[in-house]
Amino acid sequence: MTAELVRGQNHPLSQARLEIRISAGTPIVAVAALGDENGWIHGVEWVAHPGAPTQPGLEVSRQAAADHRLAVDLDAVPEAVHRVSVLLALPVGGTGPVRFGAVAAPFVAVTGLDGDEVASYTITGLEAESAVVALELYRRQDAWKVRAVGQGYAGGLAELLTDQGLPQAHQLAGTVNDAVAQGLARSVQAPPPRTADGDRSRQTAAPALGPDQGGTAPQPGPVPPVSPYGGQTPGGPGQPVPQQPYAAPDPSAVTQPSAPTAGGPIDYSHPRRQNAAPPPPPPTAPPAAPGQPAQPVAGDATGWSMEERLYNQVWGMFEDLARTTAAYRSAVDFAESRMDKELEQVLSDPRSRIGGQGDAAREAARARHTQLVTQAREALDRDLTQLAAEADVVEPALPPAYARWDNPAWHAYRVPMEIPMALRLGDLHLPEADRIRIPMLVRLPLERGLWIDSGAAGASDGSFTDSHTMSRLAMETAVAHAARLLAVYPAGEFTVHVIDPAGSGAQALAPLVQTGVLAAPPALGAAGVADVLGRLTQRVDLVQMAVRGGAADSLPPGFDTSQQLLIVNDFPHGFDDRAVNQLRYLADEGPAFGVHLMMVADREESSGYGPLLDPLWRSLLRLTPVADDHLADPWVGHAWTYEPSLVPPGSQVLQQVLAQVAAARTKFM
Repeated sequence: MTAELVRGQNHPLSQARLEIRISAGTPIVAVAALGDENGWIHGVEWVAHPGAPTQPGLEVSRQAAADHRLAVDLDAVPEAVHRVSVLLALPVGGTGPVRFGAVAAPFVAVTGLDGDEVASYTITGLEAESAVVALELYRRQDAWKVRAVGQGYAGGLAELLTDQGLPQAHQLAGTVNDAVAQGLARSVQAPPPRTADGDRSRQTAAPALGPDQGGTAPQPGPVPPVSPYGGQTPGGPGQPVPQQPYAAPDPSAVTQPSAPTAGGPIDYSHPRRQNAAPPPPPPTAPPAAPGQPAQPVAGDATGWSMEERLYNQVWGMFEDLARTTAAYRSAVDFAESRMDKELEQVLSDPRSRIGGQGDAAREAARARHTQLVTQAREALDRDLTQLAAEADVVEPALPPAYARWDNPAWHAYRVPMEIPMALRLGDLHLPEADRIRIPMLVRLPLERGLWIDSGAAGASDGSFTDSHTMSRLAMETAVAHAARLLAVYPAGEFTVHVIDPAGSGAQALAPLVQTGVLAAPPALGAAGVADVLGRLTQRVDLVQMAVRGGAADSLPPGFDTSQQLLIVNDFPHGFDDRAVNQLRYLADEGPAFGVHLMMVADREESSGYGPLLDPLWRSLLRLTPVADDHLADPWVGHAWTYEPSLVPPGSQVLQQVLAQVAAARTKFM
């Protein structure tokens, strides 16, 4: 039975290896701190946080997220430690809420390695606080207990850490905020939060394979919340992950509270406690043979269309692979640290340094290490086999917006009548599962601009690409992305502008120019830069005033309401200070008003501007024209190798697709 705690209540813990699962209605920062018998934190090395996610017996998430899983091994904490506190804080300097009173009540659960909840606590009663001590695990007479705390701090993480006796509280809070900001800048964008008309879970017939986000439901009323607990999680170190039905959402997949009316109460009930009718059932897999996992089926996630189900399924595969790899890495790390500790004990005892007794102890330590690693690898291989089977059936079923350029879906391409949910920008994979490629899907319309990094760099395979080749590959990558965007929008609903001051991208831009899908020929020279930026800046100003003034229907007759994409090549060539400021404005304000930015640039070439352009680069999603491991997932923060989605050499699919887009555009006009 799960003990549902209230503030101040405690509950005994019967096991040392635990997982703390946290669910909130908005991305939050999770920190774990070690304390002495009085609860004081002795130094920064006693705190596990996104900038230093592992400490003795602790492992926390590397970035802000709406869902967290923290690993705790009470047997591994130092003897001087008597408390382990779980601290939650809202990110500083972001666009999200600044107080817990404006979001759904955070939910915290303590579970065993088997996933069963030991105790849970919904943190209610918060108002102006931006940081809170959620709960603490504390030692009493050689036994451990958990206590629901819920102590909030309006002064944020710095005030909380100061109250815990940490001398370097303000410096550590700054370090945490910097680490979170860097993590958000490199993170793959997670699906958007659940709304009151969208569901985000996947119900799968196959054990341990599932999840993710959903979309708009065609019926009124609340949607069925799903538990973010279950499935493959990075369990305790050295332990194989149990197989169980998975129904986990993305890191933002809990219901966002509706905006409270003036003076009205805020609903603090946790979303997973709500109830509603389930969504339509997804396709089911054929019955599996006894003792065998069910056969995967394309589109087995929940959703109101096959497109939405496939989108949810891809994100479920992404999360499954992230978490099962985290479990494997955690087990291997624990096996190595355990072996090192045992070998150190052997060496510290003069009686066992030499002779048969010492050799036997060392051999036993290595044998235990091998056994733990073998068990972890077997669990990983089992999960990877299931994921690979699922990828084999999902990839051929993807619609053009989600499919690789070599997918037969493009040969049957027709200009769509509706905007798709998302777009594929490339593939992601991990070294432990090199053959499994997860499509990198981003929601439409784009919420962030794209930066195709043309700087000379070493690829993830160790090869090095010179600057000239990188510039060419970067522009080809940008053209492939732009062509895909043009292809997945209905006729007349997406417009592409190009700034190529020196004309260096002419060869790569040829497919766009020759098929006539551009709004105008690529702008050349400083005059062309000023003209395009001036028109798009004026457009954003006009739409912004109309929308904010509640007069969107007052736009001039014939105003082009299509989404706009600006491709900028060779920045900052041809840009003066005014143009740079306009570009920054478009990057910041444009996406909300239908103007999106795609930069093809080497950041080093703009180093003369100093820190002035740092906000610009941080606002863009950095992609590379060659394989590179610079992106992180939004769950555990693995470094994923990204590969762009490019047209196969010699293929004419890009020209064929763009020709259809151009023909539909002409008919539309």
